[in-house]
Amino acid sequence: MRERLIQLVCVVLILVGGAANTRLVPTLLDIARSQGFRYTSDPIEGAPPIVAIGTAIGALRGLIANYLWIKLQQQKDEGLFYEAMADADLITKMQPRFAEVWGFHGHNMAYNISVLTNTPQERWSWVNAGIDLVRNRGLRYNPNDLGLNKEIAFWFAHKIDGVSDDAHLHYKRELAKEWQFLLGVPPYSQADREKMMREIADAPDTREELERVHPEVVELEKRLTEGLAPFDRRFAFRLDKDFLINMGKWIAIKGSAYAKILDLDRQYASNDPVFATFDRVLGDPAMAPARQHLLAFLRKKVLREDYNMDPARMADYIRDWGPLDWRHPQAHAFYWGKIGAEQGGARYTAEDDVYKIINNDRLTIQAMQALNHSGMMGVDPFSNDNPSRMHDNRWIKSIERYFRELYQKHYTTRGAGGDTFCDFHENFMAQAIRQLYRSGDYAGAEEIMKNLDALYGTGGLIPNMKYALPVEDFVRNSTYGEYEMVPDTARTDVYASLQRGFRDGLLLGNKKVLEDALKFAKELTEYFQSTRYTDFVNKFGEKRMADLVDDLRGSVATVFTQLLLDRNQPLLDRLVMYNRAAEEQRRMVFDAVRQPLTAELAEGPLGSVYAIEQVLPEPPDMERYREAQAAEARRREAERDEQNRAKAMRK
Repeated sequence: MRERLIQLVCVVLILVGGAANTRLVPTLLDIARSQGFRYTSDPIEGAPPIVAIGTAIGALRGLIANYLWIKLQQQKDEGLFYEAMADADLITKMQPRFAEVWGFHGHNMAYNISVLTNTPQERWSWVNAGIDLVRNRGLRYNPNDLGLNKEIAFWFAHKIDGVSDDAHLHYKRELAKEWQFLLGVPPYSQADREKMMREIADAPDTREELERVHPEVVELEKRLTEGLAPFDRRFAFRLDKDFLINMGKWIAIKGSAYAKILDLDRQYASNDPVFATFDRVLGDPAMAPARQHLLAFLRKKVLREDYNMDPARMADYIRDWGPLDWRHPQAHAFYWGKIGAEQGGARYTAEDDVYKIINNDRLTIQAMQALNHSGMMGVDPFSNDNPSRMHDNRWIKSIERYFRELYQKHYTTRGAGGDTFCDFHENFMAQAIRQLYRSGDYAGAEEIMKNLDALYGTGGLIPNMKYALPVEDFVRNSTYGEYEMVPDTARTDVYASLQRGFRDGLLLGNKKVLEDALKFAKELTEYFQSTRYTDFVNKFGEKRMADLVDDLRGSVATVFTQLLLDRNQPLLDRLVMYNRAAEEQRRMVFDAVRQPLTAELAEGPLGSVYAIEQVLPEPPDMERYREAQAAEARRREAERDEQNRAKAMRK
């Protein structure tokens, strides 16, 4: 009888508990969701199948994960990085909402394992794999985790865009090449960049919708399917990342100055049947509208599925903050840092967690600073040269605006609060004075000087005369000391000086300005590349820091090319600059600017009056120049091959 009574009491307790659970769980879920404690409404939503097994295990799953996490830390301390990978992978499968292990796993691959390899290619594969693991898997299970977003932002900013890794130049080349194939060359203006990304964001979400909205795409798909059918399966027509990369390569080769020099277009068309098919189908003028619709759809699909990135948000960031170029590592650092602040900041409400939000915000504004220093990019994916990276004055006002937003955001934050950003603001704006002055924007430099004087000079907490000097004296006093500490400022000064020299020297006929700019650029390049802080060569045969600044010929070609393609300047002014330049300077840029300027000329009224040959004549001895460039390119390739063979023999 006593046992029956106990059983009855237990049944009653179970029923009462079940009823209470039914009433309380929805309330608890709502609280968890509103307080940012959960990522999804379903604890195993989007998780791998093993999670269902782990859920069935119950509390034992947590014990196993805790044991493996402790083991991971021991393996890390002992340098057993490869062994740690297997255990980290198991934890992520058992507890995909355990964000810290995703960060550990990605960092282990991008930092610890990558440096154990012997070639830049191997290093890049591990760095890329670590980023992709967290970006495309970890964040899908933990979309609102500020820590993971900050980790990815830091890897792009430090590992790829920094200079501490011997292979950092290889990383920069590979990232720029990959994103040029994915999204193409961005237009110059910020509005056009937003428009381009918005077209991707507004593309249909499914293939069925694409074919319904743009029926001309069906014929293009049919021709591509038939044309690629005879080849290896990896070249078949399918809407995925690999096909987009191949399509991007075909587009890129049409505008590559390097490909033109080496006649790669003709060679590929003759020897590569896949390339020839692309030429025949994608190059058909009748297919141009369908090609653009297919390209926008495919880019949207790949960004979402393979990079876990939102094209609409990418367009918003370009509109709201600046001319982001996705070939630049810092554009990705900004994106992931901003995503983290917007989606994950609400989860960190405890006072002890506020530093996580501040550190993430520092990363985003530092990414903007880096884009100001080097965000204007020129990339030729068919050369092994480093991408050209020029300063971009358009970021200065954006950084000023973002600083004020962060200052207000953290004004009441425990500790120094918004004042933690003041040193950054003062240092950056002081550098911007020099940048604008070298570019010839004296009014902009004067305006910043007045603002800094009011905030940190005569109007500061401790009044001083630091910003009460004439602008030219301030610039002279603050120049060379920064180059050894901040290498990018050397390139910024070289490019800004040349930019002003070409504008004033060629457009306004002031030859002395151009002569002085070339002299300054030459002296600064020689100083920077010979200083004892930057002349060492890493184990991959590259100057880790000195190669950040081109030789003078490379700088001249980079700056002059960007100026001629800058649509903020009237086309007629740019054509005047080209025709007034020395023959050598025109030879440097002719192949790079001819195609885009031809298209631009056709768009406006000048195109109805002049042919491109009249306003952009080919310089004398252009064929000999191309042959010399091709010979130099082959020499560099042979030199690199010899270095690689020598390294292989030493192993």
